[in-house]
Amino acid sequence: MRVPNNSVVLVADGRKSLFFRNEGDAAFPNLVVEDKVVQDNPDHHEQATDLAGRAATPVAGIGGSMEEVDFHQQEEDRFAAGMAETLKARALGGDYEALIVVAPPRTLGELRKHYHKEVERRLVGEVPKDLTRMPVDEIERVLQAQ
Repeated sequence: MRVPNNSVVLVADGRKSLFFRNEGDAAFPNLVVEDKVVQDNPDHHEQATDLAGRAATPVAGIGGSMEEVDFHQQEEDRFAAGMAETLKARALGGDYEALIVVAPPRTLGELRKHYHKEVERRLVGEVPKDLTRMPVDEIERVLQAQ
């Protein structure tokens, strides 16, 4: 994948986001960290206080048991929505003309739900991988190989 000079590259998962700026050229990116956001999001079992219960009265032929809410996943989805808001604010502020988003498939799907039309207009590529724990030179290699 070609990474245009001065483009923004967002590498994110449900807990961490890294904003890079490409100071290299399109064929040979040189990603420089602009911002890093890490959210504390303990595993579900550390956040839940009770198991799912049962409804006193079944509703419309549905059994009486209730599905347990996955608080961890809920927070990851909120984090992705917040990243989409950040991308929107930066796009509307004229901060970037080209954007590449790298995120695991589920996070990428959640981000897409919240993309503003100006973010979509600037989006030049997406990579469905989790690279948040990779060194910058490895992220650059993965982008070049796409």
